[in-house]
Amino acid sequence: MAVSRGAVLTVVLALAAGIGGGWLGSGHLFPKREAPSLHDVVHNELKLTAEQDRRIEALEQDFAVRRRAREAELRAANAQLAAAIQARHEYTPEVAAAVERFHVAMGTLQKETVEHVLAMRKELTPAQAAKFDRRVSEALTPETP
Repeated sequence: MAVSRGAVLTVVLALAAGIGGGWLGSGHLFPKREAPSLHDVVHNELKLTAEQDRRIEALEQDFAVRRRAREAELRAANAQLAAAIQARHEYTPEVAAAVERFHVAMGTLQKETVEHVLAMRKELTPAQAAKFDRRVSEALTPETP
């Protein structure tokens, strides 16, 4: 069976268009701009006084310790989950316990993060807090494609 030159050209062009569309869609031509972190917003956009900066830095140092502890607990829960799955390759009580341990650690991390954000907000002036609130809202409700 002979394949026409037109059919081959159509397939090649379709393949090129697919590859090109994938490349463009993956952000190579129009890369997504990442929003600044809340830390960057607080320290670079809010024009903190020296006293505000000192108090917020203390809050950040305290939270960093707690965050590292929660992240270590998440890693430990994942290791427990991996071992439980490897042991029997089915959803056992040990797997359920590891999943629950992870959920508790993740929930605690989320709660402590929200408490930290709100504690930082208390150190801001009303004008600073308004800008801060917009950034927090943007971070929690990113645009979806």
